[in-house]
Amino acid sequence: MATALARPSADRAASLFRLSFNFLRNLSTSATPPNPPAEAAAAGVKKPKRKKKKNFFEVAQFLPNWGIGYHMAKTHWTDVSYQITKINLYKSGTHGKAWGIAHKDGTPIADSPKKISGVNKRCWRYLPNSKKVEENTPKLEVQSA
Repeated sequence: MATALARPSADRAASLFRLSFNFLRNLSTSATPPNPPAEAAAAGVKKPKRKKKKNFFEVAQFLPNWGIGYHMAKTHWTDVSYQITKINLYKSGTHGKAWGIAHKDGTPIADSPKKISGVNKRCWRYLPNSKKVEENTPKLEVQSA
């Protein structure tokens, strides 16, 4: 008999707890505005993707002779570039080592090439304004007899 009397009070406490919990849940969800990204996804609006930057070899592969003789620089460098003299490319084609002559404000800093650091990092760009330095190659002359 004691259990029969205790049971209705336990049910009443549980129902009171459920009511207060539901009230708090409804109160908290109605107070916050809906999520803007969720609305945009539902509407079909996509955020534009950021363009992935390229490493040294991904930039150089589109230049003639893998960019040897051309100027390249990191995107955050100002007035500093390398004139590419040698490239050692690994089998993948996107990694390797490179050597070049450092230039500051268009004038060479040193006469001899040095190894370029950070060629596998994604921050390289081609400098189209700097002219390719033509090597002194003897041109063939055709003599008519």
